[in-house]
Amino acid sequence: MNISFFGRRRRQESADRGSVLASAFDEDPAGVAELLSECELLRSQAAGAGLELDDSAASLTALDQLLPRWRDDPELLPWLGNDAGLYLGSVIVRTVPGAVWHVWPAGSPVVRLASGREIQVVEAGLDWAVHGAPELTQVFAEASET
Repeated sequence: MNISFFGRRRRQESADRGSVLASAFDEDPAGVAELLSECELLRSQAAGAGLELDDSAASLTALDQLLPRWRDDPELLPWLGNDAGLYLGSVIVRTVPGAVWHVWPAGSPVVRLASGREIQVVEAGLDWAVHGAPELTQVFAEASET
């Protein structure tokens, strides 16, 4: 059943959540950055595989080498991909000089490099979780070069 009212309402609720994140980021960027770096699901999955994520570039390499057992669970994929992207962003922000979090008005978090280039880390994380490419280390290396 396609009830247009519900579709509009869902889009509005999604837009409202995004604008809440954007305004929270404007008020407390450090607090939002800390929240974005939690990535509990990814950390839990990594720990289950014997890997402790220490927010380093080396941990991205270790994640890339994990056997992707999460691909067997289609409900888990988007959540894990989101966390992978946020973790990637956190590593870039912590290790690449001049890299900072930025939240678009619609609520999408991206990493802005000193050059002004923006990396859509959540999109990269989703691609990594679903397809295995691009590897997290590849995105990190590209961010480190600029």
